Amino acid sequence: MLFKLFGAVALLFFAYAQYWALVRAPADYQMGDVYRILFVHVPAAWNALLLLTFSFVASLMTLLKRSATWDRLAHSSIEVGVLLTGLALALGSIWGRPTWGVWWTWDPRLTTTAILFILYLGALMLRRLIEDRERRSRIMASVSILIYLNVPIVYFSVKWWRTLHQVQSNPNTMDPAMVTGLRLNALALLALSLFFLIFRYRLAKREQINQEKEDSK
Repeated sequence: MLFKLFGAVALLFFAYAQYWALVRAPADYQMGDVYRILFVHVPAAWNALLLLTFSFVASLMTLLKRSATWDRLAHSSIEVGVLLTGLALALGSIWGRPTWGVWWTWDPRLTTTAILFILYLGALMLRRLIEDRERRSRIMASVSILIYLNVPIVYFSVKWWRTLHQVQSNPNTMDPAMVTGLRLNALALLALSLFFLIFRYRLAKREQINQEKEDSK
């Protein structure tokens, strides 16, 4: 009951954050209203990196503790992180069409993010091919740790290379109403991400229990 209530509150919070982004925040003096897509694009990217960082920690704990709980947490956080990464890529592409004139360009930030997305998708596909649970958790933890090495490259790509993608903004460079809209969306998307993470973890636990029952027959 509490979990469902948390999901409902997170959804309402997200709706309120959209109201702020679409109605309360002023139009950008250069991009007009098209910039409003960044109120979801940027928080999606932030939360994706947060979830993938958590998956890195959970993968390390899986190797150290040999724990099915940490394995499920790593798997669940990767799935939600990949979903958010895909959302950030899609919204960035939609924003790029009217702003840069193209749906896609091989910009360092975009390219490193796309590589990260594909690598984690490949890891999730690999997981489905390994039947032995203990072997799968060890292999997936090792693979996830290796893939995570790309996350710092994604973050610093706008500083290391010449890029179309703007560097990280800060509150001093933005209108206060825009900052509020961005923070509200970041928190709302974080709440939704936690809801999906817990939901996926519970589902994975149930799948494991059912599998153990099948194996014991």
